[in-house]
Amino acid sequence: MPGLIGKKVGMTSVYNEAGKRIPCTVIEAGPCVVTQIKTSDKDGYDAVQIAFDDKKEKNTPKPLIGHFKKANTSPKRKLAEFTGIFPHCELGTVLTVGETLKNDNWIDLTGVSKGKGFQGVIKRHGFSGVQGTTHGQHNRLRHPGSIGGSSWPSRVLKGMRMAGHHGFRQVKILNYSIIRLIPEQNILIVKGSVPGPKGSYLIINK
Repeated sequence: MPGLIGKKVGMTSVYNEAGKRIPCTVIEAGPCVVTQIKTSDKDGYDAVQIAFDDKKEKNTPKPLIGHFKKANTSPKRKLAEFTGIFPHCELGTVLTVGETLKNDNWIDLTGVSKGKGFQGVIKRHGFSGVQGTTHGQHNRLRHPGSIGGSSWPSRVLKGMRMAGHHGFRQVKILNYSIIRLIPEQNILIVKGSVPGPKGSYLIINK
């Protein structure tokens, strides 16, 4: 399999052989269950769907309950697809972090970043603001300044960087270094920070 679904537990730090402190993120990776195998003949493309994190049956729609029963597993909260042909994969197969990532040193992670709400241009786009306080500028230090021309084009151009909703979007970051695997606890520790708050789901790609 090319990857797993995980959940961000939090951050910690470890020390390497030289005694240097390395900030790390702890991820609960799996176990995941193969819930569907898609083929180009039936579905138009080849993919494997996996599921993670148990969910109460009373909170699961009946069509999904039947979907999970086909794989002989309990209802799950998170589903993800990995495209490609995987000949050794069967319906109901349980994927663990120890078996999936045992020969890997690097992974890619996809998650949803923390939402920041409505933010101004300085926090959202890194503007420096209006530095000077001449000509009566006393209360516009964090404002964007001029946003358009006068006689031409006489309008605000599309794509202008302005204040607005910041964060809460899908982010994929490549080449995380695996610091440690703890297979008996389904724990994966990677170097650095990952997108999203504690308890958010992550897609782990090999």
